[in-house]
Amino acid sequence: MAISAKMLDFASRASWIRKMFEEGAKMKALHGAENVFDFSLGNPDLPPPAQYLTALAEVMAEEKPGVHGYMPNPGYPAVRTAVAAQISHEQGVNIDAAELLMTCGAAGGLNVIMKSLLDPGDEVLILAPFFVEYNFYIDNHGGVTKIVNTACDFSLDLAAIANALTAKTKAIIINSPNNPTGQIYSREELAGLGRLLGEAGRKFGTVIYLVADEPYRKIVYDNLQVPSVFQASPNTILVSSYSKDLSLPGERIGYIAVHPEAADKMLLLGSMALANRILGFVNAPALMQRVVARLQGVTVDTSVYARRRDLFCQVLREAGYEFEPPKGAFYMFPMSPIADDAAFVGLLQAEKILGVPGRGFGMPGYFRLAFCVEDQVIAGSAEAFKRAMAAAKAL
Repeated sequence: MAISAKMLDFASRASWIRKMFEEGAKMKALHGAENVFDFSLGNPDLPPPAQYLTALAEVMAEEKPGVHGYMPNPGYPAVRTAVAAQISHEQGVNIDAAELLMTCGAAGGLNVIMKSLLDPGDEVLILAPFFVEYNFYIDNHGGVTKIVNTACDFSLDLAAIANALTAKTKAIIINSPNNPTGQIYSREELAGLGRLLGEAGRKFGTVIYLVADEPYRKIVYDNLQVPSVFQASPNTILVSSYSKDLSLPGERIGYIAVHPEAADKMLLLGSMALANRILGFVNAPALMQRVVARLQGVTVDTSVYARRRDLFCQVLREAGYEFEPPKGAFYMFPMSPIADDAAFVGLLQAEKILGVPGRGFGMPGYFRLAFCVEDQVIAGSAEAFKRAMAAAKAL
């Protein structure tokens, strides 16, 4: 067969999210979009902030020779300076423009990091439930994924992480606020994780990097704060994007920031600049670099997501579902009322509700619902969720 066996295997298990999204398109064509409650895809529906259009117009008006040409692989120096200043403010640790690279989104950034860190067989820990494509990013560069479960409330299980660390561990990827749970790891948890990684590194004579994936950092609720990962460990590599906080997922613009005291920092930064090029990204989009440089500290109106979260919690609670209210991001991750989460998602689909089985995130027995949808979609689904629950109880 012309297609690689590995890709055929990946395709068979890769994306419950896309599968359900495609099912939704069929259902909307059959029943009408207004009659389908699609919570399958975490695609931000809020418009970018008004400042975005202003910045875009200003940048477009700056036409001059070379503005659409190549630049250094890590990005425009002036853009990196602006982003580094914002990250320094958020993290409480001063970083320099030279310690930052602009990337093609957080996904591009994670692949650049893995390419730079991993030799074949090196291990990377990820925490279940996890963003579905971490497995593939690690495999892309010869790494081996080790999955560690979180605690029952989806907080860090430090004992489980400690037991999973070996001499072959090169990194751990954390995602806070988390997709799919909305959990935010506390300052104490992160400090404990930093100590664990430092102790394990000394024990094995290695460096274990803390890779923090933070595209939802600015989408938080109840006046909570996302603690600084840079203050948890000097060997931290931060990766993020503007996909969620500026509603620009299709523009593919993000960054990597390296702690100023990270081990082998200069070698790491040089390797990542090279990886940015040889992976085919070359550099982050020139136009969007110049735009986001003007939008540091600007976000979408997160109160809209907060209102939707509260509405969804009410709908699910009244229908009898068990869940941890999310502290950030825009996902609910309720427990399935039957053991087979995929079967329950089928019951939801029969009621024209589209969700994603938890097994797609490494956590069977749950299901994910994305609430980056209009309020009426959430409110309109209330009776359908009740009927699905009744059907589950009747089994």
